[in-house]
Amino acid sequence: MCRAEGYDPKCGYREECEVGFKFLSEVKVGKSKRFMVLRPRMKLFIIRAITIVLLCACFVQLMALGETWGPGVLKGWPSCFSQSELSLPLELSYASIKVPSPPKRVYKNNGYLMVSCNGGLNQMRAAICDMVTIARYLNVTLIVPELDKASFWADSSDFHEVFDVNHFITSLRGEVRILKALPPRLKRRIEERELYSLAPISWSNMSYYRNQILPLLKKHKVVHLNRTDARLANNGLPLEIQKLRCRVNFNCLRFTPQIEELGRRVVRILREKGPFLVLHLRYEMDMLAFSGCTHGCSSLEVEELTKMRYAYAWWKEKVINSTMKRQEGLCPLTPEETALVLTALGIDRNVQIYIAAGEIYGGEKRMASLAEAFPNLVKKDTLLNPSDLSFIKNHSSQMAALDYLVSLESDIFVPTYDGNMAKVVEGHRRFLGFKKTVQLDKKRLVGLIDQYDTGSFSWDDFSSVVKEVHANRMGSPKKRVIISDRPKEEDYFYANPYECLQLLDEPWRFT
Repeated sequence: MCRAEGYDPKCGYREECEVGFKFLSEVKVGKSKRFMVLRPRMKLFIIRAITIVLLCACFVQLMALGETWGPGVLKGWPSCFSQSELSLPLELSYASIKVPSPPKRVYKNNGYLMVSCNGGLNQMRAAICDMVTIARYLNVTLIVPELDKASFWADSSDFHEVFDVNHFITSLRGEVRILKALPPRLKRRIEERELYSLAPISWSNMSYYRNQILPLLKKHKVVHLNRTDARLANNGLPLEIQKLRCRVNFNCLRFTPQIEELGRRVVRILREKGPFLVLHLRYEMDMLAFSGCTHGCSSLEVEELTKMRYAYAWWKEKVINSTMKRQEGLCPLTPEETALVLTALGIDRNVQIYIAAGEIYGGEKRMASLAEAFPNLVKKDTLLNPSDLSFIKNHSSQMAALDYLVSLESDIFVPTYDGNMAKVVEGHRRFLGFKKTVQLDKKRLVGLIDQYDTGSFSWDDFSSVVKEVHANRMGSPKKRVIISDRPKEEDYFYANPYECLQLLDEPWRFT
C-alpha cells in the first residue's frame, strides 16, 4: 500500500486508506455479542476505504504482471514505484542491423496472398523476402508463409519454429500487413470452394505481378502461390524493391530466440580458442544423388545414389554424366579435394574448422584426409551436448539455421558448392562489411587438382596457381553479372545485393 500522505494523482487519496484501516482496527465487538449500529455516512466511509484498498492491491498486481509480460502490456500506465525499484529491462539478444524503414502506409487492401515455400532453409528464406516484397508492391495482405514439409528432408517445422514470427510481423507493420491466418470468413469461404492456386513464372519482374497476379487477387480475393523460389528477377527492378528485399532479409527474418541463443553459444565456444573457419561441406547423400556427382565414389555408392535420384519424381534430371558435370565445375568438392585446396590457399593447419553440413556421405572414412590435414575439425554435435540439440535434432531447417548463424560470425567462410546457403550467407556477410568469403572457382580447381594428381604440377606450382586464381574471389565489393536472356546463369541477387550495401540511407520512394 502507498505510504505517502495527501493526494497522489497516481494512487488516489492515500490518507483515506490509512484512516480507514485505523478506524477498522478500533472497532470492537463486546462479549454480549451486541450488534454495532453504524450510521449511513459511516457505512459509506468504510465502503470507500475498503474499495480504495482493493483498488491499490489490484493495481500493484497488474504492475507486477506488466513487468512479467513485457513492455507491450500495460504500456504507459502510472506506477506507485520509483524507477530504481523496477527490475532492469533484459538486454536485447543482439543488435539489429539498421536498415532504414519507409514511411508508414495507408492503403486499400487488394486481397490476401498465401504462399507455400519449397526447398531448403535458404531457398525458402530468399523466397519469403521476395513474397513480402511482392505483397508490398501489390497492396495485399500476406499470410505467414508455409514452409516446405514435402521435400527430401521431410522437415515438419512450421514458420514459428524456425523464425521469430512476432518480430517478422511487427517489424513490417508499417509496410506490409501480415496475418498468421486468414480471417474466419475468408477461411470458411475457401473451404467451401476451391482455393485459386498457381506457381508464378520464375525470374519475373514487377510488371508480371501487376498485370497477371493482381487481377487474380482482385477477382478471387485469396490467391495461393504454391512455388515461390526464384520467382522474382535479380536485376532490372526499382531500387525501392531491392532495398525492401534487403530489409526483410537482414532485419525482419530473425530465427527464434532459442536458435539464436544456441548460435551465440557455439560462437562463444569457438571464440574461446581463437579464430575459426566455417566450411560448408556440401557432401551429403541428397546433394550427391540430386547433382549426379559421384567422383571418388565406389560402384556400390554410385548405384545407391542413382537409385535415390530416381526415387524422387521432382528431381527431373535422371541420366547424368558425372565426369562432364565435374569438369564444368558443377559438382561439390569432395573432402579430399577440399583438403588440398585449403592447404594450397595457405590456411593454417591448426585453425578450428567448423563443418556446417549434415551427415557426410561415407562418414569418417571419407573425412580421413581432411581430418589429417586439419586436425581441429569440429561440428555442432561435438561442441554441444546432445540435450542442447534435442529440440532441433530432427528438424533440418532448424539445424541449418544454427549453421547459418555460425557461418555469419566466422573469420572465413568457405562453401564447396554454389547452393542456396552458400549464396545467401555470402550476401549476408557482404552486408556485414564484406567479411571474407572464399568463392571457389571449381571449374579451374578440378583441372588443377587433376594435373597435380598426375604429377604435372609440383606442390609449389599448384599452391601458387590456386592462390592466384582466388586472389579476387574473397567477397570483396563487385557488381552482379547480368545475363538478361539467361537469368538463371547470372549472379544471384541474394549473393550480392550491392544496391543495399551502398544506398541504405537513401529515402524511400514507394507510393
